[in-house]
Amino acid sequence: MILEVAILNIKEGLSQAFELSFQKAEKIISSIEGYVSHKLKKCIEQEDKYILLVNWETLEDHEKGFRKSKEYQEWKKLLHHFYEPFPVVEHYK
Repeated sequence: MILEVAILNIKEGLSQAFELSFQKAEKIISSIEGYVSHKLKKCIEQEDKYILLVNWETLEDHEKGFRKSKEYQEWKKLLHHFYEPFPVVEHYK
């Protein structure tokens, strides 16, 4: 199993809107082949900061199966405009 880790810095004051959009987006990611589970955690010390942890069966399930899918385009529309700066995504085994 592979753990995807992303620190999400949300534009100031948009956390509530981000959380609402994420509720829609998590239905998308959870439908992708190779998806196992995810958690979104809000930072205690910084108001507009989150960590996203996604478990995938393989790295390819995330990098190719999800990121090259039509579902990813919808994910991008829902979430990418909230990030400042755009997050670095890393994978762990």
